[in-house]
Amino acid sequence: MQTGAEDKRPMWLLAGGRTRLGRALAEALAPDHDLVLTSSRGWEGEDWVHGLGTGVTTLQWDAAAPDLEARMVDDLASLSLDGAVLLAGSFPAQPFGTWTRETLEATWRINQAFPLLAAQAAAPRMKDGACLQFIVDAAIHRPFLKRLPYTAAKAGLAALVPGLARALAPRLRVVGHALGTALPGEQDDVEALKAANLLGRIGTPEDLARALRYAAESPYLTGTILTLDGGWSIK
Repeated sequence: MQTGAEDKRPMWLLAGGRTRLGRALAEALAPDHDLVLTSSRGWEGEDWVHGLGTGVTTLQWDAAAPDLEARMVDDLASLSLDGAVLLAGSFPAQPFGTWTRETLEATWRINQAFPLLAAQAAAPRMKDGACLQFIVDAAIHRPFLKRLPYTAAKAGLAALVPGLARALAPRLRVVGHALGTALPGEQDDVEALKAANLLGRIGTPEDLARALRYAAESPYLTGTILTLDGGWSIK
């Protein structure tokens, strides 16, 4: 158990804090936060987690598990959270004409239903004044034509931010982040991505971490979407 000054480290839930952006964000926040990280799979072999320090808890939350809601509540029951960041998601290419009920439901389950269930479980465990933060996508302003189901899921999530802000006020605040490219994939054309926005560069996990810290430390901010895309959505 931690004592003394370490007790003052804020504890944040990162729902989806295992791969790519989630891992990078955990590494950016770990120096001054205790973290609760979730993944749809077990954490065996994820040695990088040990390098984050002793203030890390890992949980397995599978969006398709029939006992998901009960597991979330049970896992968080003993915790007192200073913040929560809900970033779990998938990014499937699903052009019009290829849709099926099963693929649509799978996309919406992980990108919309899962964050909402996580928010529902986390909110009662959050301290007064804490900020519940959703990672959406800059595509809510400029839809991806080959990923319309994904875009629709993120747009729906963004639309719920002001509603949740009203439902949880004044005890909690709710903020969304419409994120542009922060970690390009191996097949992405990096130079094209840089040229696609006004600032001529790709975002970084540190850019997102700064925005998350800003929202967490801004007690008069709630019910809004902050766009962090280098101007991509208005170019």
